[in-house]
Amino acid sequence: MNVPMKKLLPAAALLVVAVATGYYAWTHLRDTGPGDGFASGNGRIEATEIDVATKLAGRVDAIYVDEGDFVKAGQPLAKMEVQVLEAQLDEAQAQHQQAINNAASIEAQVAQRESDKVAAGALVAQREAELDAAQRKLARSETLSREGASSMQELDDDRARERSAQATVSAAKAQVAAADAAITATRAQLVAARSMVAAAGATIARVDADITDSQLVAPRDGRVQYRVAQPGEVLPAGGKVLNMVDLSDVYMTFFLPETAAGKVALGTEVRIVLDAAPDYVIPATVSFVASTAQFTPKTVETASERQKLMFRIKARISRELLLRHLKLVKTGLPGVAWVRIDPAANWPASLAARVPQ
Repeated sequence: MNVPMKKLLPAAALLVVAVATGYYAWTHLRDTGPGDGFASGNGRIEATEIDVATKLAGRVDAIYVDEGDFVKAGQPLAKMEVQVLEAQLDEAQAQHQQAINNAASIEAQVAQRESDKVAAGALVAQREAELDAAQRKLARSETLSREGASSMQELDDDRARERSAQATVSAAKAQVAAADAAITATRAQLVAARSMVAAAGATIARVDADITDSQLVAPRDGRVQYRVAQPGEVLPAGGKVLNMVDLSDVYMTFFLPETAAGKVALGTEVRIVLDAAPDYVIPATVSFVASTAQFTPKTVETASERQKLMFRIKARISRELLLRHLKLVKTGLPGVAWVRIDPAANWPASLAARVPQ
């Protein structure tokens, strides 16, 4: 059906008036923010994420938590199978006991070698006494022989006995030296045996640590975000089992132009307004300001594009506030962060801190 042109003209005129009125309201009546002493940037709520992963390759035995569960530091989250590690532990303990027994045996050998040295020392004293007696008898025989009171045969026999006594003394002293060398060698063996005991003990401690690490625990308080693996899956070393977030370490990352970022210092006050909860104004403080700028979006640096240089800012929400409202904290929520770049400026009523009671 055709509509007469005369009826379309009033409707078109009304549309033009509505568009003009809307443009005027947007350009002249819209809220331009709290003033020149403040700057703002868009961002999303983020939290520190922790991957709970395996230390060694193995099969997941059990997972004790589900996605969304709140956990405490040290709470068991999952367990890896440890049958192989337990077998290694039994083997290491057996080797440790064997090393202890070996060291005890060598200690006994050291004691025996020291006894042999004492016996060899006593034999040296005995042989030296025999040598002294032979030397005295030889001296008497030589005197008697010169006086003609003794035969040459007796003198020769006494000389032979004296030389034999000297030889036995040398042999006894050699036995003492050999006993000393045996003691030194056995003590070296004892040091090596004790080292084996220490090495076996270290192996036990390592396997014990691996068994302990097979029980995956929460490194800090937080909430389980994802179950990356399931019981029965075989994971490599470092394989992720769970992902959790620390809801007491929450921040918003946003970007400011260089003209505003240059006025922002660590500790500067920030107010965060989330799109999902515009009635609340969350206080925060600047905890990080990038030392170098980046393009947002990334473009070739020309004279006209230099105004697009932006600095990354991180505003952290206080831990005390987060702990009071832990179950309300949600990551990934978009919002706006307002920064007070002029310390003399007062926060407007619309940005006064308002948090859930």
